[in-house]
Amino acid sequence: MSENACAVRPRAVTAGDPSPQTCIQVARQAATLAVTAADDAMTAVCHSRSGAAARMEAAMHAAHKEAVEAEGHADRAEQYADDPVMSTGAPLYCARQAVDHAVRAQSAAGVETTAADLWAELERKLTAAEYAEQERARRQREAEEEAEQRAATGMDLENRDRVGRNRYLAQGQVAELGWTAGHVRVMEAAESSRLYWRGGQARQAARHGVWEGGRRISRERTQALFAARFLVAVRQDDGTRALIPSPMGQVALELARLHPAGLYCADREAYEARFARVRRRHKRRDDQKAAARLLPPLDFSAWKLYRRPVTLTEQNEQYERDEREAADRWEDEGGYCPAVKVPNVAGTPAEQPSTPTRSWWSGRSVVQSTLW
Repeated sequence: MSENACAVRPRAVTAGDPSPQTCIQVARQAATLAVTAADDAMTAVCHSRSGAAARMEAAMHAAHKEAVEAEGHADRAEQYADDPVMSTGAPLYCARQAVDHAVRAQSAAGVETTAADLWAELERKLTAAEYAEQERARRQREAEEEAEQRAATGMDLENRDRVGRNRYLAQGQVAELGWTAGHVRVMEAAESSRLYWRGGQARQAARHGVWEGGRRISRERTQALFAARFLVAVRQDDGTRALIPSPMGQVALELARLHPAGLYCADREAYEARFARVRRRHKRRDDQKAAARLLPPLDFSAWKLYRRPVTLTEQNEQYERDEREAADRWEDEGGYCPAVKVPNVAGTPAEQPSTPTRSWWSGRSVVQSTLW
């Protein structure tokens, strides 16, 4: 290694690094240990038997090479400490290199690597002020990263973790549903509260509450989803049956969105996958085909394990609602006093229920019979 190598690679010394005198002392100790290891290896060669002579000689040469390197770095540590032109971090770099070569020399000689204990003397020791500044910088980085994640996802850390758990859950459940992308489109139409059934045909209304016209939706997929109770029908005042996701259907839809790779490319492929799962349950071929045409329900455990993530906007809206309700209760219980702060009953934004509810269908009859 050239002598200029130490002037190029080392970083600048900072507060808390060992002094040049400490670096020189550690480098000399390391060189001494390396030379001692090389001498022990040479002594072992002199006393070795003929069968092990070649191996012991190779170890001696390796230890000697490392000892020479360690001594060279120790010499350069002294030289660079007195040279005003050299980097202030050069003695520290050379001391580290000397310790490294000393450890290698002892390892080659087969003796205990006591030189490794010298690393502790070269470790940077932070002052109380430096440690406090380091912690402040760490907390600031974490706050900046959290702000970036919140801006990108609209969720806090807890709900981002919830999304990750739901995605893992979806990877094991979506393929079991036997759905295609077409089934997802039907469920999304129902989620928009514009899917309805009339005259033996499913349609998506152009506007909410206008149960006429609109584009056609797959009749077969709608019937299959309704039969499996992913959809429920709500009878309107004019007799139209509006279709909305059931609680199980809403969870299944969210899982399918999280893991679209689990959906089948075509209805035939989905049917064959369902057929392979039900063929052992039925002996007759007709019974197997009939069972394969039905969509299986979502696994009950997956339904219960799913937790809907709550966005920051939803949390803020819930928090404001709780504050208004607390203020109303305060007035109802004796009047509002401007000098008294309204008690915050909510404390923290309340979490949304895991299964969303739909207030627009309150008071309407849910049709449990078949659509056709």
